[in-house]
Amino acid sequence: MPKISWEKYEAKKVFDEYVEENQKLRPETKIISNFISKYSRKKLLTTVKNSENAISQRGVTFRVYSNDKITDHYWPLDIIPRIIKKKDWNKISKGLAQRVRALNFFIHDVYNDQKIFKDKIIPKNIILNSGNFRKECIGIKPPFNVWANICGSDLVRDINGEFLALEDNLRVPSGVSYMLENRTVMKSVFPEIFEKHKISPVDEYCSKLYSCMRSLSKNKSNPKLAILTPGVFNSAYFEHVFLAQQMGVELVEGSDLFVEDNKVFMKTVYGKEQLHTLYRRIDDLFLDPKVFNKSSLVGVPGIFNAWKKGNISILNAPGSGVADDKVVYSYVPKMIKFYLNEEPIINQVETYLCHEKKQMDYVIQNIAKLVVKPANESGGYGILIGPRASKKELDECVKKIKKNPRNYIGQKVVSLSTSPTLINNELDPRHVDLRPFIISGSNQYVTQGGLTRVALKKGSLIVNSSQGGGSKDTWILDN
Repeated sequence: MPKISWEKYEAKKVFDEYVEENQKLRPETKIISNFISKYSRKKLLTTVKNSENAISQRGVTFRVYSNDKITDHYWPLDIIPRIIKKKDWNKISKGLAQRVRALNFFIHDVYNDQKIFKDKIIPKNIILNSGNFRKECIGIKPPFNVWANICGSDLVRDINGEFLALEDNLRVPSGVSYMLENRTVMKSVFPEIFEKHKISPVDEYCSKLYSCMRSLSKNKSNPKLAILTPGVFNSAYFEHVFLAQQMGVELVEGSDLFVEDNKVFMKTVYGKEQLHTLYRRIDDLFLDPKVFNKSSLVGVPGIFNAWKKGNISILNAPGSGVADDKVVYSYVPKMIKFYLNEEPIINQVETYLCHEKKQMDYVIQNIAKLVVKPANESGGYGILIGPRASKKELDECVKKIKKNPRNYIGQKVVSLSTSPTLINNELDPRHVDLRPFIISGSNQYVTQGGLTRVALKKGSLIVNSSQGGGSKDTWILDN
C-alpha cells in the first residue's frame, strides 16, 4: 500500500497548523510529519486501530442526548497531533492567567463593592439582568477572593495565525479528562517520539487541582475533599469519575451529603464525616433546593448557607457564572485595564452587542455576514453562522434578536485555523479550536496546551463532540 503523502495535503484561505502559504511544512511540525511519512498505509491504519483500542480499553466515553435517548460513544481522537511552539505558548499562558485574574476580580467586585459599575465601565443593568447573576451571593468573600477556580477558555487562531480568546467557561467547564486521556493514548502509540523529543507534560493537572482544593479548606491538616456529580446520566460523568480517581477523593451525589449546623457531612459506613472542600459539577440552580431550584433532586439542601458561613469551600463558587456570558465577554479587555492596569496580552473577537440599538441595527443589517450567538448557551447550540444560513433561518434569528436583544451578540466570522486530520485514510484539513484550563486558588496554573477540538465535518466550524466533533493531542514543543 502507498504511504500517506504530505505533498498532496493542501490548506487554502486559512492559517494551517502544519503548512505555510507556500504549502511547505512548518519547521515545528517536521517531527511528526517525517515520522508519519515513513509509515506504510497499513502501519498507519494499525496505529489508528491501536489508539481506538486503547480508548476502548480505558473506557473513555462521552454521552450524547438525542430524541430523548442517551447514547455513549467512544471518545474520537485523531492521531495527528496539534503542535504549538513553546515560545508562542509562553505568551498565551501569560495572557490566559491575566484574563482569569481580571475575571475573578470582576466577579468579586460584582458581589461586593461594584466599583466597575460606579466607574461606568460596564452598565450595571447588563450584569444584574444576566441569567447567571445570583443576588444571593452579594457580600460573600470566598477564599483568596477567587470565584472561578477552574476556567476553560476557548481559543481560536485567525487567518494570520494569531490566537484569539473566543469565550471563557467559568461555571462547570469540562473536557480536561479528555486532554489527559489523549496524551496517555498518544504516548502508547508513539512512544519513540516522546522518548526523543521535549513535549511539555500535561499530567500534573490533577495534582495541581488537588493542591488547589486543599488550599481552599479551613482544615489544613486533614481536609476532606469530594467531587459532586449529578450522577451517571450526566454527559460528563466519565470526567467526574476520572478526576475523583486521579486525585483520590470521594465522588458523591447530592443524596450522599447532608447539612447539619451549617456544616456539610458525608454519609459513610462509619457514620457522618465533615466535608471541607467540594468541587461541584452541577449548575448553580440545582445546587441547593432551599435557595435556588426547589425541585432539584441532585443538590444538597442547606449547602449554600454552609458555604456562605465559610464552613465549606465550593469550586467553582456559586455565582461565578455571572462572567460566563457572551455579552460580558466583550468587556473583558476593559476589565483587564480597570482591575490590573494592563493591556490585554490576548486579543479577542470583535463583538457587537444587540442590547445597544446601533449595534443591534448593524447585526440585523449584516446578519448574513456574521455569526450570531445567544449569550448563555453552551456546547455550540443556538449559534447561527450567517454565510451558511438559509433566508428562513436568518429571518427567524432577526425575530429572536428583536424579541430579546440582551440575549444576543454578533461577531465577524473567524476563519478558524485548520490542522491535518486523518479522514478516510487521507490527510485532510479540518477546523480546530483549543481549550486550555486555568486553575486559580492561592496561586495560578495554566495547562501546557489544552484540549484541541476538531470539526470532523468538512468545512464545519462546530467542534463540539456532542455535534460530531473530534479531538487531538496538543503538543507544546521545545524547539
